[in-house]
Amino acid sequence: MTDLTQTRAAYAARIMARAGSDDPALLRAFATVPREAYCGPGPWTVFGEDGSGPVTEPAGLYRDVLVSLRPESGLNNGEPSLHALGLAAARVRPGERVVQVGAGGGYYTAILAELVGPAGRVDAFEIEPDLAATARAALSAYPGVTVHGRSGAEGPLPRADLVTVAAGATAPLPLWLDALRPGGRLLVPLTGRRGGGMLLATRPRDGAAAWPARVLAPVSFVPCAGARRPDEAARLTEAFRDRDWHGVSRLHRDGRPGAGAFVAGEGWWLA
Repeated sequence: MTDLTQTRAAYAARIMARAGSDDPALLRAFATVPREAYCGPGPWTVFGEDGSGPVTEPAGLYRDVLVSLRPESGLNNGEPSLHALGLAAARVRPGERVVQVGAGGGYYTAILAELVGPAGRVDAFEIEPDLAATARAALSAYPGVTVHGRSGAEGPLPRADLVTVAAGATAPLPLWLDALRPGGRLLVPLTGRRGGGMLLATRPRDGAAAWPARVLAPVSFVPCAGARRPDEAARLTEAFRDRDWHGVSRLHRDGRPGAGAFVAGEGWWLA
């Protein structure tokens, strides 16, 4: 076992512990995928509780830190433990089809590809042309991955078992919800002006308009182009500031928001 292989294995164990998950497939994915292959050429700049500053060796990327991809626009390879938390809750299975909105450099696309395996598919959407090209080249070893160089906030999208969004939206877009097969899951950060929460919602198999949902954790993400409205951002800011997100259990797609609504947007509400 090489030093870097050992470093990845230790990193994966720490990430999974922070995410509170013992999923062996997710642990294996984080221990397998080389993060440095998806973050551009070094040296790199990292940010996080595990340390911030320049990194010259790949081993320095195996911490629970963000890695800057495009400093001028705030784009980064996000915090591993937060992504692990979301993917563990979404229970990604072998053979599933995943739509990823915001591939970045492709690191978490590769994690998804490891989880769905050779029988699954990942359709990754990246609006930044240079990042899409970088991700496409880095992911060439995964035949089940397709990187689309366009926005994932605009249609059409393939039918999927999981839609996962890697940028802050102000609504669970109908486009994303409608792409889900029965039993499919949407994982999306709903963010206002100053952060918000990671929402996991599941499409009912019986076609009900009220979807099981929960907020996994407070989060802060760069804005998702094409998935933000100022009025919804203001409501989310107020909701996450003044109300308890722990009680959210349903995403409603029709009807008038009830008195106990956590937050309401255009054609949707959480309670």
